[in-house]
Amino acid sequence: MPSFGSDTGNVLYLIVCGAPPAADTARTVKEKQAEGWDVCVIATPHGAQWFDVAQVEELTGHEVRQEFRSPTTPEFGPRGDAILLLPATFNTLNKWALGINDTLALGLLNEAVGRSVPIEVRPVVNDALAGHPSYQTSTATLTAMGVRFRR
Repeated sequence: MPSFGSDTGNVLYLIVCGAPPAADTARTVKEKQAEGWDVCVIATPHGAQWFDVAQVEELTGHEVRQEFRSPTTPEFGPRGDAILLLPATFNTLNKWALGINDTLALGLLNEAVGRSVPIEVRPVVNDALAGHPSYQTSTATLTAMGVRFRR
């Protein structure tokens, strides 16, 4: 099983879900690059609809990944040293806490937990959904796994 971690130690996987802050993905990429990160963007299928994929690919020099690779496609690189999940939606957080692996984004998040990769999450969940018992359970589960939440 391949390991996480790049040769340079500065690769950030920016995982983008479908919510309004995803429209600022290019700005987030620039901010993280200014901090010294080599940013690779991975989007959920809905997340990629919120930003200009071509612009982000030009900024990062990396393909925006949305789907699992095919059996004949090599694994993508570079390996990530840290993950920022922004925006994190109700759906993704609940699936992730349960270990569901049905998107590339969730697969990378699940693997990262298993490999103790630092993960920061910035949830974008309305008050009604934040009050749902599943959300409360999921955030507690993810926190117990070492995931850091930031508003």
